[in-house]
Amino acid sequence: MINLTPVERAALRAEAHGLKPVVMIGESGLTPAVMKEIELGLDSHGLIKVRVFGDDREARVGMYETICAELGAAPVQHIGKLLVLYRPKKDVEKERTGKAGKGMRMVTIVKPSASGTKKPSVSKVLLKGNERVTEGGTIKRAKVRQKSTKKASLA
Repeated sequence: MINLTPVERAALRAEAHGLKPVVMIGESGLTPAVMKEIELGLDSHGLIKVRVFGDDREARVGMYETICAELGAAPVQHIGKLLVLYRPKKDVEKERTGKAGKGMRMVTIVKPSASGTKKPSVSKVLLKGNERVTEGGTIKRAKVRQKSTKKASLA
C-alpha cells in the first residue's frame, strides 16, 4: 500500500473532485471481475472513483481496505458511498512506441531558428500511423485523400 502525505492527499482529492465513478460495486460485492476492472482503471487513469451501492458503512470501509491492500493502491478519500483510490499509472506508452507498423509513434522534430543565430527548437510529437514529418518540420498526412468522382464531374 502506498503512503501519501497530507499535502499529496489534498492535491489528489482536489484532482478527483471533477471525476465520475469508473467502477460501481453492486450487491455482489468485491467479485474478481470488479477487482480486475478497478485494477484496469488504476493502470490507465491512476486516480479513480469507485461507487459502492450498499448502506452498510462497515462493509464499505472493509471493501476500501481490501482494494487498497490487494491492488497496492493508496486510499485518498472515502466520502459517503464514493471511494477515491490512487496508484501511479503504468507506462503503457513506452511499450507501444517500440513496435513497428501502424499506430502511434514518438518522433523528435528539430527546427532551425528563423534567423540562424539562435538554438534550434526541439519538440517531441506523437504521430499517427498515416502522418509524416516534412523537411520543414511540419506534420502532414502521408496518404493522399481520394477524390470524389461525383465532385469532379460537377466542376
